[in-house]
Amino acid sequence: MKNTLTDLNNHLFEQMERLNDDSLTGEELEREIMRGDAMQKIAKTVIDNGSLALQAKKHLDEYGQGDRVELPMLGTTDK
Repeated sequence: MKNTLTDLNNHLFEQMERLNDDSLTGEELEREIMRGDAMQKIAKTVIDNGSLALQAKKHLDEYGQGDRVELPMLGTTDK
């Protein structure tokens, strides 16, 4: 499955590299800053969703139901 937290991490580091590009003009840099801000907001939501899913999985594990739940968004399945 694509779009795991590893993929998100890679995208965020790629954005950091773009922001660190010394050849960007003022307008290009401003565009990357706006893009980076949007990516950060989306990334926070994705991470919050993953955290909620993990909390639910831990709760289900505690009551012996965790084997019924997979968390592909976290990259934890073998399928």
